[in-house]
Amino acid sequence: MKYIEKLHYITHDIPNFSHVEQVQLACEAGAKWIQYRCLSKADAELMQEINTIAEICDDWGTTLIVTNHIHLNGKADIQGFHIEDMDADFIALRKLVGDDITLGGSANTVNGLLRLAKEGADYAGFGPFAISETKPNKYPVLTFEDYKKATDKLTEEGINLPILAVGGITLYDVEALMQTNIHGIAVAGAINNADDFIQAYQDFYALL
Repeated sequence: MKYIEKLHYITHDIPNFSHVEQVQLACEAGAKWIQYRCLSKADAELMQEINTIAEICDDWGTTLIVTNHIHLNGKADIQGFHIEDMDADFIALRKLVGDDITLGGSANTVNGLLRLAKEGADYAGFGPFAISETKPNKYPVLTFEDYKKATDKLTEEGINLPILAVGGITLYDVEALMQTNIHGIAVAGAINNADDFIQAYQDFYALL
């Protein structure tokens, strides 16, 4: 089973704060897992940015996960992909990338989690926990009870799928979320928009 970090930091398109700058600061803060999420660029520009980010991650010993863009597998030093499409065929994706690449998926229901586990995903982003300005979507928000029911169901089924809460999570939510027996959390806005990026990352990490 692959190692999955408890705190996933996610980059985003932010005016005057490039993905490269975000990754550099996250690594300086101690990030061991970065998800590069850029859905606004063509492949040539993506590759240039990913190669720069991969070098930074390599220098810091940080795992680099790319959101979607699975067609770039093998073209850069990428350790894995997170696929946001909740209907994606993970059996086919696993055949495409092989066993060594980390594959994460997104789910909004317990059945979605069970499907990801059955089809060979290495972890699942489960959410949204709250309304997120970073990634607006149409899915209903999940409660602490929803997370507890999900982890209880997976335990009952004998399934070991690391679950990460995602979507609008603040520092004040972390302790209660972790009490639901999830594996960890994924954060973007609460770190990216903080007055002190590095301190914000470290504050989240300390709670895990």
